[in-house]
Amino acid sequence: MNNTREVDAVVIGAGQAGLAAAYHLRRSGFEPDRDFVVLDHSPAPGGAWQFRWPSLTYGKVHGMHALPGMELMDADPARPSAEVIGAYFDRYERTFDLRVRRPVDVRAVREGPGGRLLVETSDGVWSARALINATGTWDRPFWPRYPGQETFRGRQLHTAQYPGPEEFAGQRVVVVGGGASGTQHLLEIASHAAATTWVTRRPPVFREGPFDEGAGRAAVALVEERVRQGLPPRSVVSVTGLPLNDAIRQGIEDGVLDRQPMFDRISPTGVDWNDGRHADADVILWATGFRAAIDHLAPLRLRSPGGGIRMEGTHAAADPRIHLVGYGPSASTIGANRAGRAAVRDIRRLLEREPASA
Repeated sequence: MNNTREVDAVVIGAGQAGLAAAYHLRRSGFEPDRDFVVLDHSPAPGGAWQFRWPSLTYGKVHGMHALPGMELMDADPARPSAEVIGAYFDRYERTFDLRVRRPVDVRAVREGPGGRLLVETSDGVWSARALINATGTWDRPFWPRYPGQETFRGRQLHTAQYPGPEEFAGQRVVVVGGGASGTQHLLEIASHAAATTWVTRRPPVFREGPFDEGAGRAAVALVEERVRQGLPPRSVVSVTGLPLNDAIRQGIEDGVLDRQPMFDRISPTGVDWNDGRHADADVILWATGFRAAIDHLAPLRLRSPGGGIRMEGTHAAADPRIHLVGYGPSASTIGANRAGRAAVRDIRRLLEREPASA
């Protein structure tokens, strides 16, 4: 343990939530490298955005909220979101001198001596009095399992590996999933593929009219209730429905967004339903979402019998030292900002430290 470095707080992850937390730590008088450290396993600034497919331009992004203290100005809507947001996050880190350390993989967080936490990483061990976990979900794509999946002779890939629509030219593609990614993939792929089939577990819910502040609060409250009960969080999008915009309307009219119920098994040449129907496929694209990337917290035994981490505000109910931001109700860009601020406020109280400046 001679090489263990001590800080007041460790922030794991430098996406929206992690950078918001680091900003508020700095604003509260904590100095980077002395009082706190930000660890990020990604190769460059941008959080999960840097891994998005090139055809996801900034103009297609739903509700990207600015980081605290710096607006994202004059972004070209035709430019890939990975480039726009990567450059914005890079500028943000430099402007506020957050000194993000990367690439650093966090392997485990354990109980340490003296009531401190030991954060074991590819760059050594950090000892902290508090932890802000902002690891998001991108590293844990969810792959459902269906009978016969291993027999399929075509290609299977997840949204996390989506390369853009051109790669599906002339192929028969089954897209699985009724969220924003699944519909975006379908609308892009349809003009390149030989055929597309859209399947979802539940009928998609399309939302008409403006999504106002009241509706947003109601959606977040539903997700928040789950984490208070210790259940695995659902995404905010899963309870809001899909916006019925012009592109979606056109997709429905053209028959691209013609939803079929979930198939029952996968065969070597496609997918099958119990009623005898079969759809030929060269590719199955699983747009089935992600799970929280929190395996490194397993040594702390925070999971409840319900499978999630029971939360009180932004901290684990079982341990007020552990804050999860960008988790559950804060898994949106505006929610991540608010959670970062709330986590720092609670940590300041926990450490009995007053901010150096307002």
